[in-house]
Amino acid sequence: MSCEHCHKTRERSDDEYRRLCNRLSRIEGQIRGIRGMLEKEAYCIDILSQAAAANAALNAFCRELLAQHLRTCVARDLQAGDDGSVDELVNALQKLMK
Repeated sequence: MSCEHCHKTRERSDDEYRRLCNRLSRIEGQIRGIRGMLEKEAYCIDILSQAAAANAALNAFCRELLAQHLRTCVARDLQAGDDGSVDELVNALQKLMK
């Protein structure tokens, strides 16, 4: 069962969408590279270094998305007098910081 009010969405500018997708594409490439290293029996430390780089890239993606969320969704809701997005943000930050 589907309804338009069941899930929150947010339209993004073409530039914002492109930048986020480009970041994800680079991360996907890094992950494929790590798998290739594993298949080629690369040295453990080399694989760990690449995994750390992929993790850092994913964290950078999350930071950019979080900043955009604060500037748009959270700011809009606070201006409208709705502080529910602050609770939502706190929960998201707790998950990100595990």
